[in-house]
Amino acid sequence: MTVDNLLFFAKSHIHKDHAKILLAELLNKNPLELLTCLDEEVSPEKEKLFRKEVEYLKNGKPLQYVLGNINFYGTNFYINENVLIPRFETEQLVEKTISYINEKFSFPVDIIDLGCGSGVIGLTLEKKVSSNSIDLIDISSPALEVAKVNCQNLNSKAKLIQSDMWQNISKRYHVIISNPPYIKTTEEIEDIVKDNEPHLALYAGEDGLDCYRKILFDIKEHMQDKCLIAFEIGSTQGEALKKLVFSLFPNAQISIEKDLADRNRFFFIFKNI
Repeated sequence: MTVDNLLFFAKSHIHKDHAKILLAELLNKNPLELLTCLDEEVSPEKEKLFRKEVEYLKNGKPLQYVLGNINFYGTNFYINENVLIPRFETEQLVEKTISYINEKFSFPVDIIDLGCGSGVIGLTLEKKVSSNSIDLIDISSPALEVAKVNCQNLNSKAKLIQSDMWQNISKRYHVIISNPPYIKTTEEIEDIVKDNEPHLALYAGEDGLDCYRKILFDIKEHMQDKCLIAFEIGSTQGEALKKLVFSLFPNAQISIEKDLADRNRFFFIFKNI
């Protein structure tokens, strides 16, 4: 079949833009290039794979999982169903953290990404700031396998550690960053997320703060004298998390910051910086 034939077939089942993205990825082309090769024949093997991918999308599988990759902060990362699909808000968390690191540290820093999933946060920081070490931590062995692929693809020197937050960690860090699970167990979320993305990386107890508690209760012994803590949070969790932090660190310096939709989504704690 030709490119044109396959696009015509796909558009009767899925959104036309998704059809172009899928076929372009399969043929190693830019979606715009497809218009210049509509009469090109597609091999039977690729046609079969394309039809299977269209069926996946039709049945509600997220496009990013079907493609097996996502662009995050200008870099392509491998992902699958064992990790969350990185969102634009997390790119903003990384951007703000890069800015704070460059502003407040005049030396290479040691960084830990807690609940790293695919590793997009820690691996992006490794590329963008001066660091001594990057440690990627996750409780999920399948998630760490995804992060391992990304480390290999990027020739990263990051260290992968399977751990329930601090359980297997003894080191101290200048930068502690996390986009942990923060959805309440009773909270309604989109079906496409609930039905496809790993619940271990989504839900965090009745108030959604369980993972922040787990991080903060034992964080003192893992902080360098100068330390930046950076969290992504649910848009309604800022004040509750602030109260938790002040109960543990009465003199903490805190900044709650907004995303581009004007929602409180980023939570920073500064120690001696």
